Amino acid sequence: MDEHRIATRHRVLKAGKIEFGGGAIDCTVRNISATGAALDVGSPLGIPAQFTLVTDGNHLPCRVVWRKEKRIGVTFDQKP
Repeated sequence: MDEHRIATRHRVLKAGKIEFGGGAIDCTVRNISATGAALDVGSPLGIPAQFTLVTDGNHLPCRVVWRKEKRIGVTFDQKP
């Protein structure tokens, strides 16, 4: 499979939160780079196109670039 990412992603297994509209959804960060991440979620339904990912004390503005059954891919609106 061809790699189309700008930055190499690193496998991780970290707890995170998807924050939007005053609420939050738990997620697991499966891989991360300086430009984006893949997140495991219970369901991608109801998760907006833009939100803040909170992990390791960082608040990272994100934009969803793809969705699968229980995983979403995001790009960071600014570098972490």
